[in-house]
Amino acid sequence: MTERTVQLVLHYDGSGFSGWQRQPDQRTVQGVMEAALERLCGTPVGVLGAGRTDAGVHARGQAAGVRVPERWSPAELRRALNAVLPPDVWVAAAHEMRADFHARYSAMARRYTYYVGTDEEADSPFRRRYEFALRRPHDRGALDAAARRLVGDHCFRAFAVLGTAPADDDHRCTVHTARWRDRPGGVVFEIEANRFLHHMVRFLVGTMLDMATGRRPVDDLGALLAAGDNRQVSPPAPAHALFLDAVTYPPECYRS
Repeated sequence: MTERTVQLVLHYDGSGFSGWQRQPDQRTVQGVMEAALERLCGTPVGVLGAGRTDAGVHARGQAAGVRVPERWSPAELRRALNAVLPPDVWVAAAHEMRADFHARYSAMARRYTYYVGTDEEADSPFRRRYEFALRRPHDRGALDAAARRLVGDHCFRAFAVLGTAPADDDHRCTVHTARWRDRPGGVVFEIEANRFLHHMVRFLVGTMLDMATGRRPVDDLGALLAAGDNRQVSPPAPAHALFLDAVTYPPECYRS
């Protein structure tokens, strides 16, 4: 059977999922996607994500690679999937890709955002589902100073869950952009890098918020980037305010 390689761009609300990766007896994004594709194609279809978002993490730009029977054009596949998927998952776009496309290894960069509420209304039930309410005064300049230190090629071993990367992994990531920006009711952290380690963004946000609220000095960041383990890092920020916004691929990966 001739197959077509398609990249699906997914939006999902992570609140009702035990993360991306398929797990026995757990509702996951990968599991829901594979069930929908099997229903449409009449045969099991594997779904490979660009990254494995944790339980509670959201996406509005997760990329997933699938190989489906050639009769499915990207546009028809998108329409059919959106007709059968549950309401907390939506296929925003579908692109035909070259046969050697790999959702994870072909990616050049990934971009995440983390939302922090700093006003009283951050505790509203209409906001707390997608924001972390910071209930302490904070030094806005400390956030900016910390974010600037992250840009470039660094070892992020201190900002990763111990043992989740291969033993020979150097834990180095190249951060293209890292910044905090103001928004109504709070701030948002934006970061783009060639790769991310397990819990990396959440560890970074938790540490920077500790610096901004006076729990630790900004100078700690240099020591953490040079650390050989994660013993001195701050606790990770909660998952529910984190979004995977975009995954970037080389133009030559696309057929349409």
